[in-house]
Amino acid sequence: MTTDTAGPPLTALALVCSLKPSPAPSSSELMAKQVLRELARHGVGGDVIRVVDHDVRPGVEKDMGGGDEWPRLRERVEAADIVLIATPTWVGHLSSVAQRVLERLDAELSESDEEGRPAMFGKVAVAAVVGNEDGAHKIIADLFQALNDIGFTLPAQGGTYWNGEAMTPGDYNDLGEIPEAVASTHATLARDAAHLAGLLRAHQYPAS
Repeated sequence: MTTDTAGPPLTALALVCSLKPSPAPSSSELMAKQVLRELARHGVGGDVIRVVDHDVRPGVEKDMGGGDEWPRLRERVEAADIVLIATPTWVGHLSSVAQRVLERLDAELSESDEEGRPAMFGKVAVAAVVGNEDGAHKIIADLFQALNDIGFTLPAQGGTYWNGEAMTPGDYNDLGEIPEAVASTHATLARDAAHLAGLLRAHQYPAS
């Protein structure tokens, strides 16, 4: 299936917010790649960036200077139709890397396009969360509240997650295959996100 849109194919960017730098295995990155594969079924190309591999400085400006690498990542966000935030669960919360991404995206509230719309209007945001402890629903809620405030549009059932059994060791990377319920959720997220991104490209929000 492909998405019926005018112009070039839709694109997705996965911002993987693992605390582990490359090349360490990352469950968040694994899930992000699985979601991108589902998006590819709908004609959406995708790339992965592991944020911790880049010097993203703390702050709420577009460029914090001094070698800050967020401006390059921001260019990738600007170019994407769909942005996926993939984060592990740490002590019941999103990772500190994911929080920093949200803080840097906060600068977009001061940016607008040539017709006065907030810069992130017309872009779709989705979320993926992994962890061997509870907290995924709360993390997705926090991500979606922030991303919606910034101007992203959220598709129906736009979050996917996996939680291991409580108080037991285990990692998403260790599973032999994708659990059926998780695979089904990936598929729904991808289908709805691609559909919404196509609609927004064809019919952008009204100008301010």
